[in-house]
Amino acid sequence: MFISIIGTPLSGKTTLFKALAGAKVNGNGNGHPSARIEVPDERVDALAKLFNPRKTTYSRLDVTDTVAIREGELKNETLDAKSLLQIRQSDAVLLVLRHFDNGHAADPAGDYRRIQEEFILADMVQTEGRLERLRKQNALKPQPALQQEQALLERCLAHLESGAPLATLELSCEDDKKIRGFLYLSRKPMMIVVNCAEEKIAEAGSIAAQLRGKLPGHIPVVAACGQLEAELAAMAPGEQGAFMAEYGIAESLRGRIIRLAYETLGLISFLTVGEDECRAWPIRRGMSAQEAAGTIHTDLARTFIRAETVSYEDFMRLGGFAGCKKAGVWRLEGKGYIVQDGDILSIRAGS
Repeated sequence: MFISIIGTPLSGKTTLFKALAGAKVNGNGNGHPSARIEVPDERVDALAKLFNPRKTTYSRLDVTDTVAIREGELKNETLDAKSLLQIRQSDAVLLVLRHFDNGHAADPAGDYRRIQEEFILADMVQTEGRLERLRKQNALKPQPALQQEQALLERCLAHLESGAPLATLELSCEDDKKIRGFLYLSRKPMMIVVNCAEEKIAEAGSIAAQLRGKLPGHIPVVAACGQLEAELAAMAPGEQGAFMAEYGIAESLRGRIIRLAYETLGLISFLTVGEDECRAWPIRRGMSAQEAAGTIHTDLARTFIRAETVSYEDFMRLGGFAGCKKAGVWRLEGKGYIVQDGDILSIRAGS
């Protein structure tokens, strides 16, 4: 899963990126630093102890820093094309809002509105361009599919013109699939980090709660001091505990964002085990066994026959495969089975 970190100038988003990335920073081809973050998973740790595999692989989140978004850049299409495409291709965005004094009064709620307005305006420009072409095509030679697309986009445009992001527009699953290719910014899942000053760290919880009360919908909000979190991420693991205790940090920002991303994107993990590798695979909640097989390899989805399945809890409680089969909890599931978090899967596929 791919998350872009966005924010206004001098919001501290690059500092927050360093807090998430630690030392694992590289380029992403667009000139922006990116990092792949491993998702800690005690289940993978326990299974690795049992199987002693040659390789242990955790779920991962890819995060990328971006250029600062200035007022009017998205509407006027002056943000560089690579940066804009990167944000559009993200599975979610992490918005950093300033809550510290840098010579200008902090206004996190106002900064949120300005970013959201930029997203809405950019989506309007994109929709109007496509609608102009559709109207011409339908006037010359009406086609049912194009007429349906025109009606759907006119509905989207009316919603945007009301000042509301597309994330708040209720669409059927079918219509949602139809507009996914537009990579709309205002329909993208959003998480917010309020970047507060060091002296405000004790008030982080109330700062996040106050902002949450000013925002529409259910956008998740956390607050942290980016500078302290970046220092924490750069430390050796043995030094982090004392630093966190000194500043009253109960959990690192990295851990909080990982959990928040899973909740926001509706992710779960299924597991595969063996002497070669023990691995966690992130998938969207509600995916079928056949779809989950496709995350391992597309050929497994195409030639899928059955999935051998057992829950992690049963596997550990009964002492492995033999105990699970004896207890009757090791089962065969078809392609329509909905995978549950912590399922251990072994895919049977044809040639």
